[in-house]
Amino acid sequence: MTILTRFKDIMSSNINALLDKAENPEKMIDQILRNLNKDLGNVKAETASIMAQEQRAKRELDECAEEVNKMERYAIKALEANNEDDARKFLEKKTELTAKQAELQESYDLSQSNAIRMREMHDKLVADIGELESRRTMIKGKMAVAKTQDRINQIGSSVNSANRSISAFERMEEKANRALDEANAMAELNRGTKDDIKDLTAKYDQNTDIDDELAGLKKRLNK
Repeated sequence: MTILTRFKDIMSSNINALLDKAENPEKMIDQILRNLNKDLGNVKAETASIMAQEQRAKRELDECAEEVNKMERYAIKALEANNEDDARKFLEKKTELTAKQAELQESYDLSQSNAIRMREMHDKLVADIGELESRRTMIKGKMAVAKTQDRINQIGSSVNSANRSISAFERMEEKANRALDEANAMAELNRGTKDDIKDLTAKYDQNTDIDDELAGLKKRLNK
């Protein structure tokens, strides 16, 4: 019964392990559902076939059992009619049918066991698919949140990079302001030194004119 072995493996497969191996859980869960629904179709067909075998085996067993009982009833009737030879023939047939009945019983027991196992696996697969269907929306929702968080993280990295650029710009601006302030201070100092010398030279230049004028007046008075 290779079909039983194959679908037993399907039933015992760990769906979570399949999802863990997936690079894209959204695509993988859709693929798993497609595979399982395809397998479910095969399981249904095989289950129906095995259940039909069980029903045929049961029918053949019941028919054989009825024949055994019928041969016994005819043997009794033959004895009641004082026909021992006929009764013997009916009993011989009953013995033959009883042996066949034992074989049919064994065949029916196996068919019944297989049918039970297939029904159990069918029901388990249906339950697994139903559970996975209900979890698909949840898993896709989690993936959407994860993608959003990833975009936020990327934006955060860009913002941090921008902040570093802004800080560098502000440092350059501060450096330029310091250089400008120093240049203005130096220019003011230079202007202050130049004006002092000019004023000082003007002072002496002015005093020289006064001395010359004073000398001229003295000269005129001494005439």
